[in-house]
Amino acid sequence: MTKEQRRLNEARTKEHAWKKWGPYLSERQWGTVREDYSEDGNAWDYFTHDQARSRAYRWGEDGLAGISDDHQVLCFALALWNGKDPILKERLFGLTNSQGNHGEDVKEYYFYLDSTPTHSYMKYLYKYPQAAYPYWDLIETNRQRGRHALEYELLDTGIFNEDRYFDVFVEYAKAGPDDLGIRISIANRGPEESTLHLLPTLWFRNTWSWEEGAAKPIMAAGQMEGVSVISAHHTDPLFQESLADYNLYCEGAPPLLFTENETNNARLFGGKNASPYVKDGINDIVVSGDTQAVNPAKQGTKASPHYILNIGSGKTQIVRLRLSRSLPDKAESPFKAFDEVFTERRQEADEFYDSIIPPSVKADPDRALVMRQALAGMLWSKQYFYYDLNKWLKEHHVGPWSPPEARKKVRNSEWFHMENDDIISMPDKWEYPWYAAWDLAFHMLAFQSVDSDFSKSQLDLMLRNDYLHPNGQLPAYEWNFGDVNPPVHAYATMQIYLTDKERNDGEGDHEFLIYAFSKLLINFTWWLNRKDRTGNNVFEGGFLGLDNIGVFDRSSPLPTGGYLEQADGTAWMVFFSQQMLRIAVELALFNPLYEEFVIKFFEHTMWISGAMDRMGEHLDKMWDEEDGFFYDVLRLPDGQAFRLKVRSMVGLLPLAAVVIFEEDVLEKLPASRKRIREFMQRHPELAANLHMPATPGLAGRRMLATVNEEKLRRILARMLDENEFFGPHGIRALSRCHLEHPFVFGLSGQEYRVSYLPGDSDSGMFGGNSNWRGPVWMPVNFLLYLSLLRLGAYYGDTFKVECPTGSGKLLSLFEVAHELAERLIGTFVRGESGRRPVFGGTEKFQTDPLWRDNILFYEYFHGDSGAGIGASHQTGWTGCIARIIQSNGRFTADMLGEKGIERLAILMGQEQSDSDER
Repeated sequence: MTKEQRRLNEARTKEHAWKKWGPYLSERQWGTVREDYSEDGNAWDYFTHDQARSRAYRWGEDGLAGISDDHQVLCFALALWNGKDPILKERLFGLTNSQGNHGEDVKEYYFYLDSTPTHSYMKYLYKYPQAAYPYWDLIETNRQRGRHALEYELLDTGIFNEDRYFDVFVEYAKAGPDDLGIRISIANRGPEESTLHLLPTLWFRNTWSWEEGAAKPIMAAGQMEGVSVISAHHTDPLFQESLADYNLYCEGAPPLLFTENETNNARLFGGKNASPYVKDGINDIVVSGDTQAVNPAKQGTKASPHYILNIGSGKTQIVRLRLSRSLPDKAESPFKAFDEVFTERRQEADEFYDSIIPPSVKADPDRALVMRQALAGMLWSKQYFYYDLNKWLKEHHVGPWSPPEARKKVRNSEWFHMENDDIISMPDKWEYPWYAAWDLAFHMLAFQSVDSDFSKSQLDLMLRNDYLHPNGQLPAYEWNFGDVNPPVHAYATMQIYLTDKERNDGEGDHEFLIYAFSKLLINFTWWLNRKDRTGNNVFEGGFLGLDNIGVFDRSSPLPTGGYLEQADGTAWMVFFSQQMLRIAVELALFNPLYEEFVIKFFEHTMWISGAMDRMGEHLDKMWDEEDGFFYDVLRLPDGQAFRLKVRSMVGLLPLAAVVIFEEDVLEKLPASRKRIREFMQRHPELAANLHMPATPGLAGRRMLATVNEEKLRRILARMLDENEFFGPHGIRALSRCHLEHPFVFGLSGQEYRVSYLPGDSDSGMFGGNSNWRGPVWMPVNFLLYLSLLRLGAYYGDTFKVECPTGSGKLLSLFEVAHELAERLIGTFVRGESGRRPVFGGTEKFQTDPLWRDNILFYEYFHGDSGAGIGASHQTGWTGCIARIIQSNGRFTADMLGEKGIERLAILMGQEQSDSDER
């Protein structure tokens, strides 16, 4: 057991609060729904980046390379000034949805280089230009570009020419749970000496301006020999309970600047300030020389040491700080053994990752680097999220008593019960500084390889009464909690349970599974009652996370009238039902009372699967026999119905609806076997087009799948065709056949068209975010990859297909999964040319040794070239590449025949087995 694993155990048992401090500070609080108090719900314009330096936030804080305690009472982050910028660099800048030609877009270069799961060691890099940051140029140039043009990036402005920038490395190392070393290393990459103002900032989240009589905390200056000290104390007993007194020790005795975390009403609104010293006071004294802007008494709620560093060309200067509960009157220097702690924590981080990165991956240092940085990005993307909907809605003058018409004008007005006050895994802390339920399920599938406890707690979080709606709906995301996300929660729950069971010598965490199952029952019932319009087991659901991959905006009424029966919505529900069946079987083996649920979810699975491909020659069924593919069905008000023949990820998702049982499982549940047999005798038509468990496969396994062998071969023939879905960097979201043959639907003189677009969408549908029309997306690729492995575990080497289609090369499904994984991995690792496809044509990233190994994990990827598109730090679901690298480096096909199905659940788990790894 590594030292980091011991710390994880101590955190779980609450022996030591190793996770009390972490990277829980958002990178963008401005422009979020929580801070939006506008009349029209325009969050981006109501609270702008320009206002952020001057305006106190209501619900959270943001900062650069920052950390906080787990309730964000006390925050720490960097502020920088190069002597030329119009403002301090205190937070990351980017374009809002209305400013960017492809929507929101951060315009900074920063990288999460390392982190352990307890955050005992973390490393971050920010590249700070030495010339004035081109805020206005970025806004105006992007505003003038259309959807068909590339985005105008910070590198395009020329600001990094001649390497005139600083590399700002920020490292954190914990000497104890409440004792953090902070080491800031600043390297001048430019050709000349350059000056940098460094202002590491400590501040209290403003908790006192919103509640009558709330107490205000205080910071004050102190001094030791050669060290300046900022002492932080909260006077409110409520916050004293969650955070003790802390001191920030600043080596070199720099001058200290104090102000208040209060809104500058005079600057923003022409009003009166609550204090002479306001949030942007430190900005004003450093940038403008306004000595009246900071408190001469050296007290406040926001404070910074002011370091002025003159750094020679090619030189590095280091600043050391320590945030600790230890008192400043101790004779011992706070920096004794400081560097030794960093050395130890870095070595322990290496030991920890050495224990989870397979030997074959370690043999390829570039793969190991990509895997470790992917996991680091996920760990850095934890965030404190505070959002009390009851309070927020009252502040918007809406309550449960308000008439429906009044509530409709305010976002999330049906979610009064919700109170979020937790550390949550975010898709991205800048573009998506809010959780999304289906993203989070994928995050946890990757997280479980480094921190299973966190994975379980996050899945439980979404099911708690203060998150799950009383009607059973899982919250989608803060922009609209009532939107519909794919139901992948049960799948993630079962996978993480099986991982734990494997690691714990066959002992599963039944409490975790029972709790999740009880809540998922409610969610499943919500789907049945709300998303099956006609009660025929065919589901709708809206855009289902796929950003309107089809002809029409699924989140809006259809221009044709009528409604869509969705192949993906129905496939997701089969998938959900199968996972509930799998959980019910596991619980029934532990407690016979759960056998009733085995029957329930077997029947649901059969009814929904059967509905996808009804018997007979129905023109309105989802399966198209001629094409060998699943399509959405459009039902018109006059009773007509027909398939919308768009070949997309919608038709591939039924492949994921597969569940496998070990040979002896049904033998252990005789009552279930009897009732299943009776059900099938009554409804033989449901089994006609499915793969049923009656036929044993490899190692006697039994499989229940939506597609039988014939359908599987036909769908795979399209999926593995390089002229359709099988791109050089993964499965495309839309078949490339639609490049030359777009799908066109005509209605009342208007044409609706779906064409293959390998990059950003040119459609304004869904707010201009219809980006599933050709690019490669990691979450669904990951799901298909896992499904291929499961199908391979059933069929073994007896089932082979051409891969790629038309190549004449026959592969088993396990080998197909391996090929898919290699294409996905190839997006990030350097190829024979030394270039990483993810960086596209950006030469600085491709060739500069100071840039090329800092990996970006984008939201999605160009369907032909693999170049990263969308959010550049969505290490949420894209972080699943870490598990794929781990899997492909660990498993071989013959292992699947020897091991139980639980082995498949830990494809990329922390340990293969006691004997395999040790």
